[in-house]
Amino acid sequence: MELKANCKINIGLDIIRKREDGYHELETIMYPVADLYDMLHIARIDGNGMEYSASGIDIDCPPEKNICIKAFELMRQRYGTDGLRLHLDKRVPFGAGLGGGSSDGTATLIAINELYELHLTTGELEGLAAELGSDTPFFVRNTPQLCTGRGEIMSTVDIDLKGMTLVIAKPSENVSTREAYSGVAPHTPDIPLRQRIKLPVSSWRENIGNDFETHIFRSHPQIAALKESMYRQGAVYASMSGSGSAVYGLFNGDSTFVPPFDDVFLHKETIR
Repeated sequence: MELKANCKINIGLDIIRKREDGYHELETIMYPVADLYDMLHIARIDGNGMEYSASGIDIDCPPEKNICIKAFELMRQRYGTDGLRLHLDKRVPFGAGLGGGSSDGTATLIAINELYELHLTTGELEGLAAELGSDTPFFVRNTPQLCTGRGEIMSTVDIDLKGMTLVIAKPSENVSTREAYSGVAPHTPDIPLRQRIKLPVSSWRENIGNDFETHIFRSHPQIAALKESMYRQGAVYASMSGSGSAVYGLFNGDSTFVPPFDDVFLHKETIR
């Protein structure tokens, strides 16, 4: 079985407060990116355990932290699904705020559900995915969602970006989740994101932002420069995705975006 594990961008990200469980209450919209994805090749095998291999972008991650292996272990413990071969062709950069790892974990859950004919419901898969991470359940639905709580509570949101060009740019530097949250200042916006997202895309620049940007831009000026450059080159809206370090821009029509410095990962697609 082959699965495309696509990534996502965040449109708006409000950090509301820090919760008693140590997580942060947030409000964001996750939007799937169709043409930037990892490829997973998965098959059942005789015997026990999981045969794992990878290619593409190097993954600097010990086995015990690999989300695909965590997903396999979760399903084996819960449903007794044993014996799996998985090869991950990594194409989505990590440390980018694009959710590539979360998507891989969810794709592993979905594949095991199909290969072992477990017939799990969408809700059951979302519950399993939530045990792996905060934004992981999004990839079960994989449609535009308003995400609250720590990101796992979702409601469908209607956003029409069809025909716009999406450009994603990531510098060589990464931003860890720990770094991103360590400098954030929680606050409750006057108007919730669920209302602001109804504004025309042309007015998002003044009304929809990412609360991580303020302090991350201070310590990572290249990320700030990418966003500024996107606006200079005609973006209708630009933002850092999630906790960074990737920045994306929405353009009317085609875009020939040129980053302001070298060693930048670039992706471009027309939203369908």
